[in-house]
Amino acid sequence: MNQEMNGVEAERVKVNVHDKIDYVFKVVVIGDSAVGKTQILSRFAKNEFCFDSKSTIGVEFQTRTVTINGKVIKAQIWDTAGQERYRAVTSAYYRGALGAMLVYDISKRQSFDHVARWVDELRAHADSSIVIMLIGNKGDLVDQRVVHAEDAVEFAEDQGLFFSETSALSGENVESAFFKLLEEIHRVISKRSLECGNGKANADNNLATLKGSKIDVISGAELEITDMKKLSSCSC
Repeated sequence: MNQEMNGVEAERVKVNVHDKIDYVFKVVVIGDSAVGKTQILSRFAKNEFCFDSKSTIGVEFQTRTVTINGKVIKAQIWDTAGQERYRAVTSAYYRGALGAMLVYDISKRQSFDHVARWVDELRAHADSSIVIMLIGNKGDLVDQRVVHAEDAVEFAEDQGLFFSETSALSGENVESAFFKLLEEIHRVISKRSLECGNGKANADNNLATLKGSKIDVISGAELEITDMKKLSSCSC
């Protein structure tokens, strides 16, 4: 786990097991096979790294409960297989996902070249307001790097994604990347609830005070995450 986590971050990961769960956020971790999806999830959920990890078959999930902005959030994180033969099976699991970790291996150019295809598949099956974090994993393989961070930043800016480089082996940036994703999901959910609440309140007030008048109701537009916010890159 990142040892440089500041005091605020350290405090918010402490969750009383008796606290009431305010939200359950479904997150999918996607990307090519062998890019380290399972290891990233294991590092975040259990602070573990398995050197004898095998390819995921089908879909698995783990959970971790955290506090964000005073709310207790249970992250239900689905680890999807990257092999082509499982794509049709896992696509159904995108439904209901509020966030996605799209992972590539900085030492395998092909895994980055396939990122655009994964984004297209995700947007075809998931909600349009899904928050997507692009992850360049295996940041510890400095000497084997073939995908430069600048290329990933350019792609992320073009697609409206968040971006970070991580190392599941050392834990570098894994914690901060997941928290950033969950915080953004919470922001989207809160804004949507506020807009819905205001819409209903305004409609009720208008009906009560302007009875007989014509009221034009304009629904709030869906929030899209288009601002690119790059987290600190791993140089280990």
